Amino acid sequence: MFVVFGTELAMKRPATREARADWLHRFCARALREMSIEIDVAGAFPGRGALISNHLSYLDIVVYAALHPCVFVSKEEIRSWPVVGWMTTMAGTVYVARGHGGSAMRARKGMQAALDAGLPVVFFPEGTTSNGSGLLRFHSGLLGQVMAGNAPVTAAFLKYSLGVGNEPDVTVADDVCYWGDGSMVAHIFKFLGLRGVRVEVRFGENPIAFSSDGLHRKQAAMEAQAAVARLGA
Repeated sequence: MFVVFGTELAMKRPATREARADWLHRFCARALREMSIEIDVAGAFPGRGALISNHLSYLDIVVYAALHPCVFVSKEEIRSWPVVGWMTTMAGTVYVARGHGGSAMRARKGMQAALDAGLPVVFFPEGTTSNGSGLLRFHSGLLGQVMAGNAPVTAAFLKYSLGVGNEPDVTVADDVCYWGDGSMVAHIFKFLGLRGVRVEVRFGENPIAFSSDGLHRKQAAMEAQAAVARLGA
């Protein structure tokens, strides 16, 4: 699939954000079908604005992109990854340098361009993945930039499960979720051997009703975390 869709990307080199998001959507939708990963969706992917979610694995990006053409905000390090970095860049990803002052503000231009093109922007306010035992603290930088542009923000929550036929020591927390400092390559190869992977995605019915504007972004981050947590309750 990487060869087929990578070749298409190299030959066609889609020029618009819409065309790049469509390429990623088709690639990820086919990837889930080929891996026999089932998706159970409650609610609807927002047609505009920002989508925020908990973050459990690299698979989260594949899931959301498979459901709807969109643009992701990802960590700057991915840009330099072999093959994957080129593909994510060509797909229109907006990069943010975590831990660097002003990085969220610099990412605002790319996010706003995607929003102006009518594409939902997806990011994970936790800033990193977890094992799914609970939500990490939500960072406020990207959220504040989206709110400053008056874009609606919709919450989402996803969780994974496994069917029968896997080894007794296989768990969702360690073998589907990817977190910590373990080798991603080793994790991917083990993940590809799992059976009955299923993901449940829940979308908020309406955008989050924040109690204040983007100038109070710390409060907004707590309210955003609560909105995501309610979907996962």
